Amino acid sequence: AKAQVGGMLLALLGWVSSCVTTFVPLWKNLNLDLNELEVWNMGLWQVCITQEEGVVECQAHGSFLALPPELRISRLLMCLSNGLGLLGCLLAALGLEGWRTCEDKPGRKRRLLLAGGVTLGVAGITTLVPISWVAYNTVLDFWDETVPDIVPRWEFGEATFLGWFAGAFLAAGGLLLACSARSTRTAMPLAPACHQAPAARGLAGGNHLHPKNADLVI
Repeated sequence: AKAQVGGMLLALLGWVSSCVTTFVPLWKNLNLDLNELEVWNMGLWQVCITQEEGVVECQAHGSFLALPPELRISRLLMCLSNGLGLLGCLLAALGLEGWRTCEDKPGRKRRLLLAGGVTLGVAGITTLVPISWVAYNTVLDFWDETVPDIVPRWEFGEATFLGWFAGAFLAAGGLLLACSARSTRTAMPLAPACHQAPAARGLAGGNHLHPKNADLVI
């Protein structure tokens, strides 16, 4: 039960962090040497400029097709990750031992818990892939020797690190839930005798007749 609770908490934390990572414009940061009072931030959906006075101006990306390939695919993968994370949390919640759903069908609860864990693991992978891809291209562009040194370079934003943590939490939570489903399957006790039908109990206990009815049998 502790493994299920821990896995569920990690999965929820990872899913919320993944949703935040998807929509905040903090995937890349850019400081202009010519104007240090402005900080540029880029996300999957928009670019924002933060000025020294605290004023933030954001502008959405012009065209989806005009975006670099890593940003286009990252949009799709992050949205897919958010949907899979929500589905995995719902499936795993229905399979938890503390919930009353499907209590009379332990096999179904185990399958729901296992399916939720696997779905959360896939959601973690679909979060880590776009984050790592964008980070890799950021590193390549930063160390590109063909670009003059006076040209500003994009660097990692806060959402990059948040996305890595989100993917790790989703994968770890899914793994815990899947492992707890397998351990629950092996440790499942046999059905108690009180749940057997009266006829079955009579057959299991033998035909014991009352002494007063013995003459009827004879």
